[in-house]
Amino acid sequence: MTKAEEFFIQLTSEIPEVERGKMFGSLCMKTPNGKSAAMFWKDNIVVKLSKELSEEALSLEGTKLFEPMEGKPMKEWVQIPFKHKDKWKKFAIISVASVQILKKKVQGKKKK
Repeated sequence: MTKAEEFFIQLTSEIPEVERGKMFGSLCMKTPNGKSAAMFWKDNIVVKLSKELSEEALSLEGTKLFEPMEGKPMKEWVQIPFKHKDKWKKFAIISVASVQILKKKVQGKKKK
C-alpha cells in the first residue's frame, strides 16, 4: 500500500457520513445516498467539483480533469496528485457535500 493510499483511507475515516466503497474498482468515499464522492486513483484523489472550484483545483501543478479512459474526461471530476495532499480534505469535503444532495438511485422493477 502506498503512502497516498494510506492517506486516502485515513481521510475517509475523518470525513463524517462517508464509508469506504469502490468506483471503477478503486477505493472511494460513498455517501449515505450511495453516490461516490471521491476516489483514489493512481496516487491521486478524484473529486467532483463545480466549475469555479474545478478551476481552483486545476490551478494546482499536475492536476487535471479525470479521464478513466484516455480522451474521455468525466465532466466535473478533477484528479489531484498526492503532492497536494494538504488540499485533499478540503476538496473531498466539498465533493461529499455536492453528491449528498443527489437523489438515491432506486432499484426499479423489471419490465415484462
